[in-house]
Amino acid sequence: MSGLRRYHAPVWDEPLIMEMSAPGRRGNVPPEPIEELDPASVLPAGLLRATRAALPEVAEPDVLRHYLHLSQETMGMIGISLFGTCTMKYNPRAGEQLAQRDGLAELHPDQDDSTLQGLLEVVHRFDLMLRGLSGMDRFVFQAGGGAAAAFTHATVTRAYFAERGELAQRRDVITTQQAHPCNPATAAAAGFNVITLPLESDGYPSLDALKAVVSDRTAALMMNNPDDMGIYNPHVKEWVRTVKDAGGLAFYDHANFNGVMGRLRAAELGFDACMFMLHKTFGVSKGGGGPAVGAYGCTEELAPYLPGPLVEKTDDGYVRRENPSGVGRVREYSGNLNQVVKAYSWLTAMGGDGIKEAADLSVLANNYMETRLLALPGVTKAIPTMTKHRLEMTRFSLEEWSAETGLKATDVQNRMADFGIDAMWLSHEPWIVPEPFTPEAGESWSLEDIDYWIDVLAHVLEEGRTDPEKVRTAPHEQVVAQFDGAGLDRPDGWATTWRAHRRKTGRA
Repeated sequence: MSGLRRYHAPVWDEPLIMEMSAPGRRGNVPPEPIEELDPASVLPAGLLRATRAALPEVAEPDVLRHYLHLSQETMGMIGISLFGTCTMKYNPRAGEQLAQRDGLAELHPDQDDSTLQGLLEVVHRFDLMLRGLSGMDRFVFQAGGGAAAAFTHATVTRAYFAERGELAQRRDVITTQQAHPCNPATAAAAGFNVITLPLESDGYPSLDALKAVVSDRTAALMMNNPDDMGIYNPHVKEWVRTVKDAGGLAFYDHANFNGVMGRLRAAELGFDACMFMLHKTFGVSKGGGGPAVGAYGCTEELAPYLPGPLVEKTDDGYVRRENPSGVGRVREYSGNLNQVVKAYSWLTAMGGDGIKEAADLSVLANNYMETRLLALPGVTKAIPTMTKHRLEMTRFSLEEWSAETGLKATDVQNRMADFGIDAMWLSHEPWIVPEPFTPEAGESWSLEDIDYWIDVLAHVLEEGRTDPEKVRTAPHEQVVAQFDGAGLDRPDGWATTWRAHRRKTGRA
């Protein structure tokens, strides 16, 4: 076991930027006077303010120091983050630098296509690359994340059966208990009935269970494989064949693609459509680090229903065209295309051999972690009767340790943050594994980082037996102690804007 580092997060009594304002203070003073311009002479009356904008007047060093302090007080995504339930990995700086170049960052989606040729070429070429990885016939990048891509499929399914005159009959979408929640949720949002198949002793629903619910009412199967417990359903081809023989469509949620990328193709398993998360699998930043993209691909049969605009190559270059028969926009314009550029740079740099090596490293790291974690007293894994090695990630349980100590997985989260570990990801709700945690190393983390993460967990678990109160009251070395979330249910007490803050605190 490696030595645990001395860690204490920076703590600043930092005011709001608006509270730092001082009249007349400036960050930049123009070298020459700028001629006063009467706004009323150039702007419509409806756009003129009745009062001055409430903007802070702050010097540049104060602004820099203020936001540096805030960044130092960030409690997540700056330590070792072995996030699971979806692929998560390092975001190369090269991709971020590309997206910040004026030739991309300053583009506007309303520009003429003739001025967007470089960007449209990247989009088209990346479309072709994902076709190669999946076997699909067309991709679109409009969806703003994985859930939006799942919803795209739900709407495509709806349009497909509506045109065939079968929508009134085909109302059922089948998912599994371990499908990502966005699959049943988006199917329901699109107006379908959701049938969820329970897991059985081998970690996935049986083929007989699927056949029992498939009928002429089936519209689609929506599933991810491997699932969030790292289990790959070996009967997936038979599943897809069963649904399609009944006239339904099959959608492959590729959120857990990392362990199988370069090893299988959705079309060769029989799927009609699939989704890739560019903001995870393809090295693009996630969440607070940047907007997301759910790349949605489908067969030629479903292509007429895709949301527009579609990017196509012509003899004169690249053009965007609307899709009159499509489902309409699922996001404004063409989506977050700057993220597509980042994903394109990542996949181009990796190449076919690179993504296979990354998949191998991901599976190897996952099973190295599993071997070490299962050696810790009180740690078990989901579906423990299934002893085979797993892909992508493994969901573990602290149920035995919790029964012994009276502590919870959330207590372990808080205490691990005291050692520079970002709060471990537990599980999607509802929890079907008691007191879960789901780490995933992918190919991005070093052996030293993985070992340190496990060493911290081992320390905290043992600490829970010898000093449970210290774990229960953690974190102790972070910016704040335990957060009282009671105020989140009282909208009269919190504010997301300066104007609301002044009004609610009586400082207006």
